[in-house]
Amino acid sequence: MKASKYKFFIIVNLIILFNSLNSYYLAQTKQNSIIKLFCLQSVKEEMLKAEMVYSEEIANATCECYYEEFTQTASHQDAKTKCKLETKEKLNHNRKI
Repeated sequence: MKASKYKFFIIVNLIILFNSLNSYYLAQTKQNSIIKLFCLQSVKEEMLKAEMVYSEEIANATCECYYEEFTQTASHQDAKTKCKLETKEKLNHNRKI
């Protein structure tokens, strides 16, 4: 009888642990999706204002950069500035080739 109670206790704790981990990663995924959605829209608007042809590849690369920088620095402006500069450098480098 003690063994079955012990197994039940372990199973319940594992279920609780997996649910809490799942909730954490789901929240991270949703946060990433929302940030990326706003970022993609912002990049698209800025490219159109600059009279550039919108490129999904450039927008995705810029937003990946932004998300990584933002999670490291927690500064929207620093992440935005750094990634805009990196994107401009890549675009200028590709034009020279």
